[in-house]
Amino acid sequence: MLLQENIPLAPLTTIKIGGPAKYFVDASSIADVQEAVSFSRSRDLPLFVLGGGSNLVVADAGWPGLALKIAIPGIDQASSPDEDAKVHFDVGAGESWDKFVSRAVVARCAGVECLSGIPGSVGGTPVQNVGAYGQEVSDTIAAVQVLDLKDGQIRELCREACEFSYRTSIFNSTQHGRFIILRVTYTLTPGGKPHIAYADLKRQFAGRDTPPDLSETREAIRYIRALKGMLIVPGDPDGQSAGSFFKNPVLSGEQHEDLKVRAAARRLTVPSYPALETHQKISAAWLVEHSGFAKGYGSDRVGISTRHALAIVNRGGATAADVVTLKEQIQQRVQEIWGIRLEPEPVMVGF
Repeated sequence: MLLQENIPLAPLTTIKIGGPAKYFVDASSIADVQEAVSFSRSRDLPLFVLGGGSNLVVADAGWPGLALKIAIPGIDQASSPDEDAKVHFDVGAGESWDKFVSRAVVARCAGVECLSGIPGSVGGTPVQNVGAYGQEVSDTIAAVQVLDLKDGQIRELCREACEFSYRTSIFNSTQHGRFIILRVTYTLTPGGKPHIAYADLKRQFAGRDTPPDLSETREAIRYIRALKGMLIVPGDPDGQSAGSFFKNPVLSGEQHEDLKVRAAARRLTVPSYPALETHQKISAAWLVEHSGFAKGYGSDRVGISTRHALAIVNRGGATAADVVTLKEQIQQRVQEIWGIRLEPEPVMVGF
């Protein structure tokens, strides 16, 4: 284990914001993780586990304890001996998520193709049950290998034990802070068809005589994400973000009726997205844009992406305080107009 001190965290995040960590370890093995945890406990240091930095905002003051970056590599592929004829991918938590998706698509295994282009590492995906364009990682996760900080044991949690729901798992709710994710096993379908559910994706393939394959679907998803500024591209002014900053609200029937009444009073119609309605969700982007925060809103330091209303971007020199101020402005205005409290999606560290 290589222990470093006063390491800036901003370069390790996609939004490029945040102060330094007092101590830092880049752990490429389970032994490194265990040693780092022992060190933090021996010094009574608060521990923060860092993945790909894509869904994260670090406070300007940084982190006063140990920042542990999980860099465990490896993508192992094996066919199932069972009748279901599935293919299992055992993936290190430090692997690039998009690299794994690419590997799965090349192997012609369906189940994660719509999650192409999402930045960050594999270990971060179970935490918030990452999803996009009609797929969620919980659809394919078979098991998650973890270090249990409660007793120091390495365990394997099955899918059911993770208690996945919309952008939620035990890792960010009931057991927050208890487990460090080491590896994730995904079960994919060889020769399966791509999942074409969202309107954006359907439009990409409209008028074709033949259905798209997995590779074409992956490229279409990456193209759509790039159009929305949700693909990390060096030099892209909309690229320095933490991804979608707010979750799509899940409404009760009563809340949905109230929203429609409020919209009608403004001569607006609440948009209907079948892929969202299956979870009784409403578009957070629509709420943001119809609360006075259009694409491109903001200052020369921090603002909303010119291509996606849910992305708060660092336009250069922005601080974490700038981001939080804009976040709170949006939340307050949406609450006042629509009676809905938007919940942030990124992890907020050091605040």
